[in-house]
Amino acid sequence: MTYQHLSASQVHQMRQRGDDIVLVDVREQYEYDVAHIEGAILCPMSKAAQWVDGLERDKLLVILCHHGMRSEQVAAALTSRFGYTKVATMDGGIDDWSCRVDPSVPRY
Repeated sequence: MTYQHLSASQVHQMRQRGDDIVLVDVREQYEYDVAHIEGAILCPMSKAAQWVDGLERDKLLVILCHHGMRSEQVAAALTSRFGYTKVATMDGGIDDWSCRVDPSVPRY
């Protein structure tokens, strides 16, 4: 099973349309505290064992991190090891979101 790759702009458009997606931020709490996307749920990769089975399976899960490396790892695990079928990564992460979608979100 594979996952989709979405740009920050595509995710923004999906949210504007009201698409049924869940933004899953896999960064750590201290990173989330610096910058986050309103409405994203914080699920730190370091604590995946605590939340991996509790994600919604009927909605598209859009995984994001700082630049995209952790989100790739989590998306791969969700699809290959845990059987999730509706998964995408937001390429470029929150940094790309800050640059292309919402400059009020701090870059770090």
